[in-house]
Amino acid sequence: MPMIDVYSATGTFSDKHALAKDLAAAVMRWEQVPPISLFSKNTAAFIHDLPPDSLSNVDGDSNYVRVQVPTPVGVLDRDKQLGVVRELTDIVAAAAGDPTLKDRTWVLITESPEGGWGINGHAYTGADIAAAARKELAGT
Repeated sequence: MPMIDVYSATGTFSDKHALAKDLAAAVMRWEQVPPISLFSKNTAAFIHDLPPDSLSNVDGDSNYVRVQVPTPVGVLDRDKQLGVVRELTDIVAAAAGDPTLKDRTWVLITESPEGGWGINGHAYTGADIAAAARKELAGT
């Protein structure tokens, strides 16, 4: 149940809501979780606009995008990591209307430690998430 953060210069994206929805849906697909409310309601993306003078590379360029994807430990094997990075990069570039943005988009996958996810005042372990998913799938 990742919370995706996208950081870019103000004006990079014209439809931030659609971008956020597309990124969240892509990560859910790559995590291969069932399309139940436990996951669809708790997988979200946040688009953060930064003044152009608040980011820079060594050369002074401020036209970069950083996408951070915290995810539970072990959910993304190497093939899924490669797929997530590729697809999120493609989504970002398409949303900006700039195919060259792929060269300037960083995607960082961070594995959260066991029990490092919390919602509704509870820090969930992998077993807690699996039990909640089984319960929802069973309709109880």
